[in-house]
Amino acid sequence: MSKQGKKFISPGAWFSLIYPSAWNEFEDTEGSFLFYNPTNWNGNFRISAFKADAKLPQGMQYGKEAVQYELQHNSNAVLVKVASLDCAYSKESFLEEGKYYVTHLWIAGIDNVAFECSFTVPRGSEVTFAEDIIATLDIRRDSKRYPLEIIPIRIAEISLVDEAFEWASSTIKKQLKKDFTSAAEDIPKIQQVMVNGTFKPQNREVWESFGIAFGTILVNEIDGMDWVTVIEESREYPALRFKESSVMVYPLQLIWERMKSDRPCYLEVEYEEVRQEVEKELEKE
Repeated sequence: MSKQGKKFISPGAWFSLIYPSAWNEFEDTEGSFLFYNPTNWNGNFRISAFKADAKLPQGMQYGKEAVQYELQHNSNAVLVKVASLDCAYSKESFLEEGKYYVTHLWIAGIDNVAFECSFTVPRGSEVTFAEDIIATLDIRRDSKRYPLEIIPIRIAEISLVDEAFEWASSTIKKQLKKDFTSAAEDIPKIQQVMVNGTFKPQNREVWESFGIAFGTILVNEIDGMDWVTVIEESREYPALRFKESSVMVYPLQLIWERMKSDRPCYLEVEYEEVRQEVEKELEKE
């Protein structure tokens, strides 16, 4: 797999990897991240990471020690190279609903971070996809400043968006006694609830939630507008991006920034401005 896949940066920005463009991230157990192709399934790739304090005497050896520990305590594990990474590799077969599957397991480490990567596939399938992902593993060091990065929206931010939208849409329905379908005609409804005086300007979560509702309308109304996750130093938050362009919308900040500084926010105007920016991008194509 080339470097042209999708980039994933873990919550907390411990590590990054690149996974195939046709794959998506899916919800898994806490601390574990799951990726697979939802259209043409060719295996489940899971990864968990464990981080030691780099300032401890053996902190920077933690990754290497995790590999050695696996080799010593798992009689089925062997040392293999995946790109430049030393990995303790093992596999286990199992039967499910009359079909045989194999879970391939790699324990790898980089400095103070240890990785547990598994790839579950039908028996006899190649493991190339998993090895290609593992080959892209990299850690993000605490002492280094990284540029702003925009990646496909993660499960963590999808949950935030869903919760904020549910609150905003239910609040609008209750207050106005009207339906909310996340279409352009619903923008005045958000505006009406914003200005009716029910919520205080300092009520940050309220304004962020209404911003998310507005963002959902943009996604529904503008083809190519999608949710992304922005990694900006210690901040990680959802935003909107039109295709791979520079057209960005920041729903969490859009209304909140205006409210806290006592400035007006006209969502219908904002909507038209975004549409105009998108039209300019389309003219370039």
